[in-house]
Amino acid sequence: MVWQDVNLFSGVATLQETKNGERRSIPLNRTVWELLMAKSKVRYLASDYVFTSSVGTKIDGGNLRADFMKALKTAKVNGFCFHDLRHTFATRLIQRGIDLYKVQKLLGHRDNKTTQRYAHHYPESLRDGVDALDSIPLDSTPIEERQNKADQGATQARK
Repeated sequence: MVWQDVNLFSGVATLQETKNGERRSIPLNRTVWELLMAKSKVRYLASDYVFTSSVGTKIDGGNLRADFMKALKTAKVNGFCFHDLRHTFATRLIQRGIDLYKVQKLLGHRDNKTTQRYAHHYPESLRDGVDALDSIPLDSTPIEERQNKADQGATQARK
């Protein structure tokens, strides 16, 4: 990514090279915006790359993977690969109630079935689904309400 693809004023980054070949723009959250704002003040002037090697050149995939593996080892994290970051991103958004369409667009998926494979719930994240049942009074379920209305209708018809 180059600095001309980052608009810190509007808080949007444009991805020119994506897996599916389509250019797309994504909004920056506050954390990323602040990181990029700070990075924009101390950067290699000879390079237009946002993220660079220690000598200001473009980071290649091999070096990125090596640094990622080093970070995992330092953090004592096992069984985690770079691609798991996309699954984590999708899962955290879904668990916070962000709708699947938005997650699909943020990940750049053409098909929501692909997004569904990325986004996972754990039992606790589903709790609000069953907790919603607690807001319904025990003496008034939709079935009972329909039965009461039917009974009232029958009573009025007999009068």
